[in-house]
Amino acid sequence: MYHFQTDYLSLKNKKMKLYINIVFALIFSSVLASCSASDDNSTPKPAYEQYGAPFEKMPKKEDAIIYQVNIRSFSQAGNLKGVQDRLAAIQELGVNVIYLMPVFPVGVVRASGGLGSPYSVKDYKAVNTDFGTIEDLKVLVEEAHKKNMAVILDWVANHTSWDNAWITTHPNWYQKDTNGNIIIPPGTNYNDVAQLDFTNTEMRAAMVDAMSYWVYTANVDGFRCDYADAVPQSFWTEAITALRKIKNQDLLMLAEGSKVNHFAAGFDYTFGFNFFGAMKKVFSENKPATSLQDSNAIEYANNYDNSQRIVRYTTNHDVNLSDGTPLELFGGKQGSIATFVVAAYLKSVPMIYNGQEIGYNKRIDYFNRTPIDWTTADANILAEYKKIIAFRNSSNAIKKGIYKGYSTEAISAFTMETETEKVLVLSNLTAGAVKYLVPASLKTTTWKDAFTNTAATVGTEISLQPYQYIVLKN
Repeated sequence: MYHFQTDYLSLKNKKMKLYINIVFALIFSSVLASCSASDDNSTPKPAYEQYGAPFEKMPKKEDAIIYQVNIRSFSQAGNLKGVQDRLAAIQELGVNVIYLMPVFPVGVVRASGGLGSPYSVKDYKAVNTDFGTIEDLKVLVEEAHKKNMAVILDWVANHTSWDNAWITTHPNWYQKDTNGNIIIPPGTNYNDVAQLDFTNTEMRAAMVDAMSYWVYTANVDGFRCDYADAVPQSFWTEAITALRKIKNQDLLMLAEGSKVNHFAAGFDYTFGFNFFGAMKKVFSENKPATSLQDSNAIEYANNYDNSQRIVRYTTNHDVNLSDGTPLELFGGKQGSIATFVVAAYLKSVPMIYNGQEIGYNKRIDYFNRTPIDWTTADANILAEYKKIIAFRNSSNAIKKGIYKGYSTEAISAFTMETETEKVLVLSNLTAGAVKYLVPASLKTTTWKDAFTNTAATVGTEISLQPYQYIVLKN
């Protein structure tokens, strides 16, 4: 009995140890599996394979010179290959960022007429066959990179075309009226597009995925985001945070909007709507040049970071068609140049719309294929643009200096200054000769002409001819 009891207890203890070991092993395996799953969730595999290498010469945000390309009108062919064929001309202008208007298939034409609005997107992950293929886009990006130019795409997040697949596959991704009908963007007459619902997390994820697709598969370097003020800041924060993790380089993000919170969301730039309007009024309503200082203050009000910049322009695809060319709006050839100097140098990042650099005097209908006639180029205007851009590219004061205004009724006058460089800009925005009384603080500086590097004497007053501009540096 004793021996039997001892053997029984011994066997029982062994079984218990074995049981405990098995349970421990199962628990340990479960923990490992859990940790492995956790690790996989924390570092998900990319949705797409990265095409191409990160662009090594990506400009810093303050260094950008943006060139907007209307693909339909940029060449006789009206396609991506036509853009590629003229990359050298864009590079020679001094540009380092090419912004392509939407490359996507256009939806059913409703209100816009012609070929339809490029901002009515039928498929976020396809290239409009009129423009070519995704391979054509890849080659264009590659060739631009070889010429030290980044490429950003125009992104339309707020709405889609009515025949976008999302309409039928995910109708709950769209805003609806009280009768359950999908609506157009509220407060607009954009009848050719349907308003997306940004309270829908699935839609937001699909939108971020579509934006990521182009960074991965075409190696693009950022986005100009259309109608950005209408899209919630929370979405932009989500999207930009995700996009900036994709490549080992900075992306450039331009909001076509004026809200200060775009900077907080991660955008590099906002759009100078107010400044453009103020420049127009100087010419159309005889407003004083000092009004540009006021507009600048309005656009930068409450900006939390002085390094941020607003993109400014004297034309783009919208205003070129609706309002007129720079030559129409700003006093002809010389007036348009004098105005561009102010837009390009006054605490801004400049944007140029294809054709303005040659003094093209025809409005460009971006709803149709209206090729620019590059043979009409005005060599003198082109030389002026190149000169203005070249100095900006060389001047840290213009790119990231502190602004101070000294304008008068007729002359937009200001300085841009860093610790090591000071630039004085005077631009006569009138058709008459005027005299500028030089403030005492500017007379004591030793100046040079910014374009010729020759010494410039600044006395009590400076005379400027109609639409003349002067740029001095120390």
